[in-house]
Amino acid sequence: MKTIQSDNYPIFFENSIAELVKFIKQGNYSRFFILTDENTEKYCLPAIKNELGDMDNYDLIEIPAGEENKDIDFCIGIWRMLIDFEADRKSLMVNLGGGVISDMGGFAASTFKRGIDFVHVPTTLLSQVDASVGGKTGIDINSIKNIIGTFTPPKAVFINYEFLKTLPERQILSGLAEMLKHGLIMDADYWKALKSSDLSYPSEELIYRSIEIKNKVVIEDPTEKGIRKALNFGHTTGHAIETNSLLNDGRPLTHGEAIAIGMICEAYLSYKKTGLSSDELAEIVAVINSLYPKYPLKEASYPDLLAIMLKDKKNQNGKINCTLLTSIGQCILDNICTDAELCESLSYYAGL
Repeated sequence: MKTIQSDNYPIFFENSIAELVKFIKQGNYSRFFILTDENTEKYCLPAIKNELGDMDNYDLIEIPAGEENKDIDFCIGIWRMLIDFEADRKSLMVNLGGGVISDMGGFAASTFKRGIDFVHVPTTLLSQVDASVGGKTGIDINSIKNIIGTFTPPKAVFINYEFLKTLPERQILSGLAEMLKHGLIMDADYWKALKSSDLSYPSEELIYRSIEIKNKVVIEDPTEKGIRKALNFGHTTGHAIETNSLLNDGRPLTHGEAIAIGMICEAYLSYKKTGLSSDELAEIVAVINSLYPKYPLKEASYPDLLAIMLKDKKNQNGKINCTLLTSIGQCILDNICTDAELCESLSYYAGL
């Protein structure tokens, strides 16, 4: 059986839906609840129901898709549904969906009655290589991403590659940004493998390796006191750009599109501050720009972006903190960046 063992839970890759049903049966849960959005209810839930057979001790909870719905109001709605369905401490939450479902479902479960078990069945590339692995749960407040949450690991993760066939290209690209990040911060050979591959639909081997990299980091530092901060590369500026787009654009950037911009900005900061070579900066820019459309980043938005960055949970003593690269495959943590440096990095992207 092809699995990865995280610190205290398994990540299943083969026969994952059958393994999910086996897990539920062996857990002797009083009831279980499947959290979905309208997309996973349509495209992914039927595969789960087919494996469940005559098991009927479950209820469905559906929330609207989209990062804009990952807030306390919808979380309260989940808690109310659990109360209405008479969930107890021997209940299980099955989070069937992308990053929003994983983040908010995990948070709702980890806080309901001081915590009930939950598992992730990630249905997007982004949630498979990022949100479902690592034990972070969270919701947004005032569009500040994941500012409220817990470090609570799932009981298991079930990866089904077939679900990726239901995704539009834009969602594949969103998850791909995190895979590129894993190569940039930890594994130059993996970065090279990604560069030479058909990334319109990443192979199972590439996805598996991405999860391996993240899982290794999380096991070493589950609560983000040290090396886990490496996973923040591209996210200080990227999260701010994502939030600003969500507030102002009719067709907001996806998480991965914003992180791709953030990685270019922070690669530039790495070139200026931590020794990344000009050749490697150019390589990173070329690869990312070949995959993601150019975003019209306007100088007038810089004050708003800096204000969002100041609220980032990774900051230290009110100063904006970034993970930067020393070379492709190696990074350095806890780099304080000034407003002027951050604006210069934004202008670098805007001027490409």
